[in-house]
Amino acid sequence: MSPTPRTLVEAFHLTAEALPDAVALRTPGDAAVHTWTQYAAEVERIARALRRLGVRAGDRVAMMLTNRPEFHFVDSAALHLGAIPFSIYNTSSPEQIAYIIGHAGPKVVVAEKQFIGRITEGGAASVDHLIDVADLGALETDDAFDFEAAWRSVDPENVVTLIYTSGTTGPPKGVEVTHRTVLANIEAFQKGYPVRRGDNVTSYLPAAHAVDRMGSHWMHMWQGTVVTCVADMTGILGALTEVHPDVWVAVPRVWEKMKNGIQAMLAGADEDKRKAVEGAFEVGLRKVALEQAGEEVPEQLLKEYEFVDEVVFANIRALLGLDRMRYAFSGAAAIPKETLEFFLAMGLNIVEGWGMTEVTSVATCNPVGRAKVGTVGPPLPGMEVRLGEDGELLVRGPWVMKGYRNDPQKTAETIDADGWLHTGDIATIDGDGYVTIVDRKKEIMINAAGKNMSPSNIENTVRAHSPLLGGIVVIGEARPYNVALFSLDPDAAAGLALRHGLEADPAVLAADERVAAEVQAGVDAANAKLSRVEQIKKFAILPSYWEPGGHELTPTMKLRRRPIAEKYAAEIEALYA
Repeated sequence: MSPTPRTLVEAFHLTAEALPDAVALRTPGDAAVHTWTQYAAEVERIARALRRLGVRAGDRVAMMLTNRPEFHFVDSAALHLGAIPFSIYNTSSPEQIAYIIGHAGPKVVVAEKQFIGRITEGGAASVDHLIDVADLGALETDDAFDFEAAWRSVDPENVVTLIYTSGTTGPPKGVEVTHRTVLANIEAFQKGYPVRRGDNVTSYLPAAHAVDRMGSHWMHMWQGTVVTCVADMTGILGALTEVHPDVWVAVPRVWEKMKNGIQAMLAGADEDKRKAVEGAFEVGLRKVALEQAGEEVPEQLLKEYEFVDEVVFANIRALLGLDRMRYAFSGAAAIPKETLEFFLAMGLNIVEGWGMTEVTSVATCNPVGRAKVGTVGPPLPGMEVRLGEDGELLVRGPWVMKGYRNDPQKTAETIDADGWLHTGDIATIDGDGYVTIVDRKKEIMINAAGKNMSPSNIENTVRAHSPLLGGIVVIGEARPYNVALFSLDPDAAAGLALRHGLEADPAVLAADERVAAEVQAGVDAANAKLSRVEQIKKFAILPSYWEPGGHELTPTMKLRRRPIAEKYAAEIEALYA
């Protein structure tokens, strides 16, 4: 790895000089392709345009864009001025947009036409310039401005972005991370999970989230990856077969959809093919079980696995577009144990990690080839972890955030005087230093009998056995038993409707006895894996889908538990009647 640059903009120029003719940014089908030289020229042009619009060091520049090359142009251009670029979730309501714009105070907002109405309704009157991204090319530039002097004067302690937390329990907080924290996180990554120049990666997760910012923008600027921008997240599985990523990142819901797709395809195959694939997975899962138990895999089983890997799993990996992938990360939420074992069995190196906005991106991660399923791995080099008296995970290291924007009180509540960041997660740490997240501190349930339970553990167990379900929330706080509310997964619901000759309407499907029976079978299978006190006694299938950024889910698909409890109070009480 090259020496650590002082700032991301210095990293950008080192990469552009080293790879002038290499592709930096593209879209599927090569509808748009930009080399590093072209990328650098566009960054300078937009930086000069922003300068002419009055943007100076420390000013904020907001974006509300889908995953497209223009995001990289605008973000990087703002960084070159010492300004602070940040993104707004595309699913945000006018009220949420108004809050964030009011809190961040951007001088310029660059947005797609489809979002401008919401921004205007949300109160863009306080913004000096609201620019349609289609008009970027027509902006006038400040040609007298010393562009090189500006980017060379950017300080490592300058804030590189504001990342607004999901806001599951109140208004989102604006996390400030700096060039220094980002580069420290990348350097720690590179020691165990090297990203190489020319590696193919994808950008499809929201740019307002730290995972996409790190994986396809900041890392890209330093390591010189080829980023394919996928504007619609639902198109990512199709894009993989074109991109064949070398390194990939996905949230658990994407892995689950991929697993469900493989299983649905298998169900429709002829008997001989189905038996062959099922037999291959049986071999793979036996191997994974022994590895996880720390036992030696017998030579005969290794030979069997080598055979099924060549004749079965290699074909599935190629079909998915993951045949060149060295490793992949799973993060942002817990992945069901069964889902992770499924992919490990078919030879994919998926490592689960843990992080939060307040630690730039990732703080702990399973080592490639030495993953412990169910844990989020040991800390990355340079990050310290320990447990508080109540089991709360505390972390300290060089990529902990600078603080919350304009909120020194919240910052002091989160980072103590010794520099330990209080994560809000209850965890355990084993003898090898591997961290296991139990649940959010505020979300541990205590039932009427005083039994402590992790709702997310129960929800993940149900999810692993219920491919029909999208949203899953368990209720049991101060109650005699647990109940659950379910929403159907839109993709699974479409297949279900076709299978039963029903209208693909969630209200129609939720009321159908056959659908209820399939969901009940999944709940029964999950209950068999849970202790008696954790089991779900009753459930309701809701007549609507839960969409990211809606009332029930944050844009990163975390549950908004309190709003759910309030909105569905009648349904919950009916389950306890």
